[in-house]
Amino acid sequence: MTGSSVTVTSTKISPPRPPSRYLSRARLIDALEASVQSGRSVVLVSAPAGSGKSTLVNGWLDGRGGASGWLQIDEGDDDPSRFWSGVAATLDDDVPGLGDAVRAATSDGLDAVVTTVVNEVAGIEVSIVLVVDDYHLVTNPDVHRSVEQLVERLPRNLVLVVSTRVDPPFRLGRLRVRDQLTEVRADDLRFDLDEARWLLDADIVGLGNVAVDRLLQRTEGWAAGLVLAALSLRKSADVDAFVDSFHGDDQLVADYLADEFLETLLDDRDRLLDASVLERMSGPLIDELTGGDDGARWLQSIAASNQLVISLDRNGTWFRFHHLLRDMLRLEAQRTAPERVAELHRIAGDWHDRAGSADEAIEHLLQAGESERAADLIAANATRLLNRGQTFTVTRLLDRLGDTAQHHGGAATVWGWICFVTGRFAEAKTWLERARPLDTDEDDTGLIEALAIMVHTADGDITSALRAAENGPPAVHPTHAMVLGGVRALAGLFDEAAPLLDTARELAEARPDYFALAVNPLYQAIAEIEQGRTTRAHELATNALAFADTHRFHNAAHMALGHSVLARTCDDRATALEAASRGVELARRSPEKIMLAYALAAAADAGLEHGGPSADDHLSEARSIVATCVDPGVAGTYLGRVEARHGLAERPAANADLVEELSDRELSVLRFLPSGLSQREIAGELYVSLNTVKTHCKAIYRKLGVDGRQAAVQVARERGLT
Repeated sequence: MTGSSVTVTSTKISPPRPPSRYLSRARLIDALEASVQSGRSVVLVSAPAGSGKSTLVNGWLDGRGGASGWLQIDEGDDDPSRFWSGVAATLDDDVPGLGDAVRAATSDGLDAVVTTVVNEVAGIEVSIVLVVDDYHLVTNPDVHRSVEQLVERLPRNLVLVVSTRVDPPFRLGRLRVRDQLTEVRADDLRFDLDEARWLLDADIVGLGNVAVDRLLQRTEGWAAGLVLAALSLRKSADVDAFVDSFHGDDQLVADYLADEFLETLLDDRDRLLDASVLERMSGPLIDELTGGDDGARWLQSIAASNQLVISLDRNGTWFRFHHLLRDMLRLEAQRTAPERVAELHRIAGDWHDRAGSADEAIEHLLQAGESERAADLIAANATRLLNRGQTFTVTRLLDRLGDTAQHHGGAATVWGWICFVTGRFAEAKTWLERARPLDTDEDDTGLIEALAIMVHTADGDITSALRAAENGPPAVHPTHAMVLGGVRALAGLFDEAAPLLDTARELAEARPDYFALAVNPLYQAIAEIEQGRTTRAHELATNALAFADTHRFHNAAHMALGHSVLARTCDDRATALEAASRGVELARRSPEKIMLAYALAAAADAGLEHGGPSADDHLSEARSIVATCVDPGVAGTYLGRVEARHGLAERPAANADLVEELSDRELSVLRFLPSGLSQREIAGELYVSLNTVKTHCKAIYRKLGVDGRQAAVQVARERGLT
């Protein structure tokens, strides 16, 4: 699976546009600014829905100037990778390259991501305010822990503003003691008399201070309640009677919205109910849902007259409902026309699919009950999401498919990849077996084949990996071609590997696929160095690592192969040992046994050659891993050469030519050696005694010039005997 650039919806990283009638709440804005200027680095704005949190923070930023970033949280941001990609995207203009740096650090874990953000921000001269809005939608403990890590390490030039309905699970007491925290709560956000008079248009509608004060008491200064009152006052014939009857607590306002507010919008009621299925709205999308042709004008009109419809960008293209209004509309739509709701989700899913907004299309199709189509999109976009590190998101989507995943070839294949990247090989194999018969149109055959090869390679079984690569479809994707060539390189079948790796390079250049372009030359480098062409291997590895660094893949696990080649080809002691150490470090991030064994063998080789301190440990670990492999390929033979060259094992006999031709019986036994069967089990398969098999094995090892079963398998493969 290949890398892809991280894309974040622009409206997620833009502050909402202020309402057409915007009240600058100077007393709160001045307090916020004074607090930040005094050195407090964290601002917590915590209050119920409709309190004016986002409007306050947006107004503060809009008036202060300077650098700032705004991240609008949605439920998908429970995925740690998606959350931090959003943070990076919103800061990327002021911290150039942050998005690429975060993407590169994702494979190192959340601690590395947070460290990257801190270091990159600290490295610029400007001060930045980062706003994370609607943080209450985050429930993943990993996201909470990583944000608290950011809070603990905040650079001096970064202020973090968290806007939420409920307090985040941070150690707020510690921040208070350190005088690092500014808090804005519901009591602070309550409107005072002058602010309420302005919001209610008191002078225009004829409200005296007594009436305004009564509405303030009824709403407890709650912004949403006052907004609703203001909307209704404009249409009320008896202002005093309205004030007497209006109540502002949550439930009564919800009832009011349902029973009365919609009645004031009779002309728009159906369109509002239809639009409520959307998280964000645009004119063309509204037209698609409702069959109209004036969606853009309608949205701009209601946003201008109604503070419960919020513009998400400065040019008035995208909008959303205030959460209170959205929730009420959805309840009403579900109550009055549930079958219509499902159809609206299907229409919205189709629209987003055509627009290339796969994430939103999947969500709507799931809501519509269109699980097969959702599964198609999940499978088509899984590579993109997994290469962003969004394993959590893909797993959550697959879980939501329910039983559909059991019967959908693409979804089953994606489940197999999920299990593979998380090191659950047995489950990966189960999903592979489930996916194969479902791939009737062969759309996923290449991906299934590549996964099967990867699973067997990771499990230390090159023979089975090669069998999985037999008789498959022609490679049309660079990753597939690279895996086909890579397994042959790791098997020592260098002539077979070369044309496949050339194909992978051509396919990758045509897309372009930068991940494949970074990794593919490393398999070529392995083939070159194993054939004694060290200069060419060094050149390939050096160029590939430089390319990976340019495109921010330098932390990918497969780059371990490049560092291992450098460790074997550098004459300079410090450079060789550093490359060896880096190779082992990166290889440990992958579940692949053979890659780690190769990196450890290279590290041991460099350490023994240059007096490195960990050579013996690396050698011992490499041997222990190889011992668990059915067929370790070139990693096993290279390890044997390392031990022999440094006098730690008997040097095997040269095997350029067979010492003696193998007999038919010996060839029969030889063909079972890559299988993983024990000698007793081989005897059972051949209907001979255990002693007979042992005798044949000794003869095979002697004639091939090797000292054991794994080496015999490798030499036999290189000679075309198996």
